Amino acid sequence: MTQVVVDISVSVDGYVTGPNAGIGNGLGDGGMALHDWVFHGTDADRAVLDAAFEASGAVVQGRNLFDIIDAPDGWSEEMGYGAKPTGEINPPVFVVTHAPPEKTRLGDRFRFAGSPGEAVAQALEVAGGKDVVVMGGGQICHAVLAEGLADVLRLHVAPVVLGAGTRLFPAEPAAGVGLELIEAVSTPAAQHLTYRVVK
Repeated sequence: MTQVVVDISVSVDGYVTGPNAGIGNGLGDGGMALHDWVFHGTDADRAVLDAAFEASGAVVQGRNLFDIIDAPDGWSEEMGYGAKPTGEINPPVFVVTHAPPEKTRLGDRFRFAGSPGEAVAQALEVAGGKDVVVMGGGQICHAVLAEGLADVLRLHVAPVVLGAGTRLFPAEPAAGVGLELIEAVSTPAAQHLTYRVVK
C-alpha cells in the first residue's frame, strides 16, 4: 500500500541544514554531520537507507533543494536519492515551485508542481504501489505534515547540535501533529525513528 513518507535527517535541536545553506554548500556550515550515518554509518544504518530506497516509488522535494542538487556539483547517476549505478531506473522527483526552470541538468527525472498537495497527488499517480517520499527541504516536509498529507514521519536524528540553520519545524506557533512510534533503530550515528501520523 502506497504511503506518503516524510523522511529527513535532523539535528538534536531540530535543524535540517546548518547556516548558510545553498548551492555549493547544500547542507550548510557543519551540516554534513547530519548525513554521517549515510556515508560512515554501520550495517544497521545502511539497512535503513536501503529499505527506504527500495520502498520509494516517487520523491517530492522543494525548489531550494532542487537548485542545490541540479547544480554542477549536485546529484549524479552515482550520487543522490535512489542513485543506482547498476542502471536501474531512479524514482521520478516532483519539485514544488511556482517557477519551473526551462531545463534541468539531470534530465526528465524531475517534474514540477505548484504546491505540496499537487506534488504529492502527482507522485501518488506514478508511485506504482510504492511509497511517495518527501525528502526536503524543511519547509516542504513541514508543509506536507501540516496539510495532513503525510502517513509516516521518519526522522534520522543525528548526534549533533547545529545551533542555527534551516528548521524542520517553524519557530512560530503552528498546528500540532499526532504521532505514534512504530519503529526505532539506534546506532552510534543516528536514531532512526519512524512514526505513524495519527489522523
